Amino acid sequence: MRRWLRNLTVACAFAALVGAAPAAGPAPLAGPEHVRGVEQTLLTYPEWFLVFSPYEYGEFIGAGAPSRFPFYGHIGQFWESYKAVFDETRRRGLDLNPGYHLMIMVIGTSTTVEYAVKSAYETLIARLAESLAARPTPEDRHAAGVAQDYVRFIRVQPWYLYDFDKALAGLWRDVPLTGPDMARKWERRFALTTEYLVKAGYARLIKLGTQTIYDAPLPVTAVVAKPVPRADAALPELKVLSPTPDGSALVTIPRYEAFMSYAQALAMQGVNFSEIAGNSSFILVSVLAPDAWEPASPATPLLKQAILTRPGIQRVVLTVPVQHLAESLRQWQAGKLQIEHVFDY
Repeated sequence: MRRWLRNLTVACAFAALVGAAPAAGPAPLAGPEHVRGVEQTLLTYPEWFLVFSPYEYGEFIGAGAPSRFPFYGHIGQFWESYKAVFDETRRRGLDLNPGYHLMIMVIGTSTTVEYAVKSAYETLIARLAESLAARPTPEDRHAAGVAQDYVRFIRVQPWYLYDFDKALAGLWRDVPLTGPDMARKWERRFALTTEYLVKAGYARLIKLGTQTIYDAPLPVTAVVAKPVPRADAALPELKVLSPTPDGSALVTIPRYEAFMSYAQALAMQGVNFSEIAGNSSFILVSVLAPDAWEPASPATPLLKQAILTRPGIQRVVLTVPVQHLAESLRQWQAGKLQIEHVFDY
């Protein structure tokens, strides 16, 4: 593993040397501590796919058998999305950002291995025990609860901070050891114990490596908004840093999952954006929509992916000019589309 990571780092560094330089743009109003590379709105998509996929899994096993989940379909969608955003960064001449590519390759490879192993196990072994059970066992319900709790956690925190030890302790402390469908109960207990132990150990390893390589990110995103957002009890973390003569203001709002909620709320106030994290070119957004839906200009589709467990629904990944983001959010909300995520660099 160490040799593989070293070779990957060298490859990424070489690619950075031959890659195109980032495109020049107007000087941002945000201070340098708030400025992030425009390429990150693209590169965060594969990372967030590994939030969307566990969400889909948790939702699926809450009502169906894990052996029916399309693990290989999700593996394919992850690497398809990575190729799409990588190609777009090169097409636009953006900074390659080798550190981010290294992170994507690590999490993508580990997820590929995890899903391949789970698919083989669920299909070849677990399905037999599943066929002998008349109903989902308490272990099945525990697994679904942990999967859904995990997704709620990773929407706001890195996955490796999740308490897998607590999930394991709950399995053995709170779930009865005996009861109906004993074959399925103990097969699930073995599978979940193994999964939680492996993930707990891997999480500790990744946490150590991440703290060594990467600085702690700022938890907020700086936005230039016009008109100046009004105070709203539903937006307690919004801070106005400095008004400008043209009626705009530099404000900060939370990053990651909360950014989408705040951006939507501000858009519904009639606020528009001219800069986000120092960028005024474009931002990436994903929308869940019926298969026949097509976005209106100036939003441009980058990638479309079927939601494999929800026939008739697709994920449409779009690039939207920053100055049109609020307008697009208002249109999609009026059209009752589900805005899945706004990728705030």
